[in-house]
Amino acid sequence: MDIERFKHQHVDILQRIDELRSLARSGIENNAMTIAQRVAELGKLVSLHLAIEDRIMYPTVRKAADPALAAMGAAYQEEMKGIASRYLRFTQRWSKAEHVASQPEDFRSAANTVLKDVYLRMQRENHEFYPAIETL
Repeated sequence: MDIERFKHQHVDILQRIDELRSLARSGIENNAMTIAQRVAELGKLVSLHLAIEDRIMYPTVRKAADPALAAMGAAYQEEMKGIASRYLRFTQRWSKAEHVASQPEDFRSAANTVLKDVYLRMQRENHEFYPAIETL
């Protein structure tokens, strides 16, 4: 299975997370408009990535001849539901500049938690799941 598209999307998502971190470090209130725009853009990208995974990658992995890989895929997909749900709530709330500007520490806390979850998950996919898929 060719997963280059997924890998490229991971690189893009991770770069955008890094950009959000930089903007927050430079001052949340001063960058509230840009932060909110970047959160909305990242939300669209993550949603697209998840939809493609659900439509293409996970069904293919479930049909794998290797039962361990099929089980790994099912576990990854199930785990992603919780991460995706938290991420979508984050995007809905923090894609509004007025929320970011008026609640900078709440944004920082939410971003640190949710974006860290997404980051760690993608690192696990990059180092564990994707290499296993490439053996198909």
